[in-house]
Amino acid sequence: MVEVVSEVSGDPQTSGQPAAGCISPQNQPVSVSQIQTTVDTKHPSSEVDEKLRHTPNTRASSAMGQHDSAEYVTIGEVPTPPADNFKKVSVLPLIFLIFYEVSGGPFGVEDSVQAAGPFLALLGFLVFPFIWSIPEALITAEMGTMFPENGGYVVWVASALGPYWGFQQGWMKWLSGVIDNALYPVLFLDYLKSAIPALGGGWPRIFAVLALTLVLTYMNYRGLTIVGWVAVLLGVFSILPFVVMGFVSIPKLKPSRWLVVNMNHVDWNLYLNTLFWNLNYWDSISTLAGEVENPKKTLPKALFYALILVVIGYFFPLLVGTGALPLDRELWTDGYFSDIAKLLGGVWLRWWIQAAAAMSNMGMFVAEMSSDSFQLLGMAERGMLPEFFSKRSRYGTPLIGILFSASGVLLLSWLSFQEIVAAENFLYCFGMILEFIAFIRLRMKYPAASRPYKIPVGTVGSILMCIPPTILICVVLAISSLKVAVISLVAVVIGLVMQPGLKYVEKRRWLKFSTSANLPDLHNDSSLR
Repeated sequence: MVEVVSEVSGDPQTSGQPAAGCISPQNQPVSVSQIQTTVDTKHPSSEVDEKLRHTPNTRASSAMGQHDSAEYVTIGEVPTPPADNFKKVSVLPLIFLIFYEVSGGPFGVEDSVQAAGPFLALLGFLVFPFIWSIPEALITAEMGTMFPENGGYVVWVASALGPYWGFQQGWMKWLSGVIDNALYPVLFLDYLKSAIPALGGGWPRIFAVLALTLVLTYMNYRGLTIVGWVAVLLGVFSILPFVVMGFVSIPKLKPSRWLVVNMNHVDWNLYLNTLFWNLNYWDSISTLAGEVENPKKTLPKALFYALILVVIGYFFPLLVGTGALPLDRELWTDGYFSDIAKLLGGVWLRWWIQAAAAMSNMGMFVAEMSSDSFQLLGMAERGMLPEFFSKRSRYGTPLIGILFSASGVLLLSWLSFQEIVAAENFLYCFGMILEFIAFIRLRMKYPAASRPYKIPVGTVGSILMCIPPTILICVVLAISSLKVAVISLVAVVIGLVMQPGLKYVEKRRWLKFSTSANLPDLHNDSSLR
């Protein structure tokens, strides 16, 4: 096989590369390692060839702090279309992509009333965002603008703690995302089974899950901009019936119903897991940062508006449902909002809520699958996964990542709603602990690095901000069932073993690994430390 060496860096005076401490045309700091690469390219060609023969992987490792001077390109190989060739996601679609990554509407919050009653359910969706959602969204805004590339939190952790822990972060968050995505066909069918009883179980349900997964997977394949604007349309359609239901319910509202609480009959496990599941995943959008138009400004703005939209989207329907009808906690389970709509407005409103639930679950599915698949692409661009994961379709989408994510959804869709929520929460908690550590460590390790959006607190403030969500993580982990804990810990162990296994595969050259030369890098100059 013939190989051609394509130069990544050249003489700064001839290639236009800026000197140390300057800003590159892509507005990325030029690191010391890049300057060293420039020096290497001045060596005689025979010396460069000798160095390349002794380099196991010709890669430019960004956040890991190393740059080699060349990369191999096989003659006859069709290159993957550059990401810049595809249309980027603007702020409005990004808001609704975040909305669907996190929420998608109030579908799935009913269990909070069953677990704890109206007062605690309403209080939870007001207080919980301050404990969890706001800190996570702020960290995502800062880190996502610091590393505006696909891979998101994987890159943050790898930059702070090294590639081994970056891989563990990617494995746990990808797996929790796929588990989370397996919920949406379940919720979709739960809302329709009251109108179509055959979808409640058996072969009709299995075929419905399969068909729904295939259709939505194809939508992801066709392009992220399509997914973004579909999310906007689905979001508007999903929110409107609850606005109508609110107006219809006004004559029937009794504020005293909102204050009902019985501390002796609270299922804390179900309550906390429901709150946690409905208000997390703010960081998932970071894995799409490379596909966002001007992410350094767009990402923080979109997170802010999405946060407002999500909190109102939960609190208002709960306020209506608990205030307009007498309380029967046993009825508050998946799909109950459609029954409330029928009691308040009639069959037409029930059908609208059911259709909105179906559309919402479609939106959450495509948004989550986009995040999961682009995360795998970002990991491949960092050399953590085989190179074929970084290949894009003609629509700019990560084909292999989409197929892997869809396969995981199909394998897990047989689990119940509560089992899925508990399992993905457990894995998600481990990943968030790594994120908090990475956030604080990067604040300490690179205090002067470029942060287009920076949370206005110092190192001590950063640590204090992470304490309440970390305590919450410990509580969620502590109350998990033994079955969920065992399954989740087995999944964690698989990741711990998988990374050395992939490194062995890379060393033996059984699969091709490479790192993109166009990724941003932290400035490694000592003056920034």
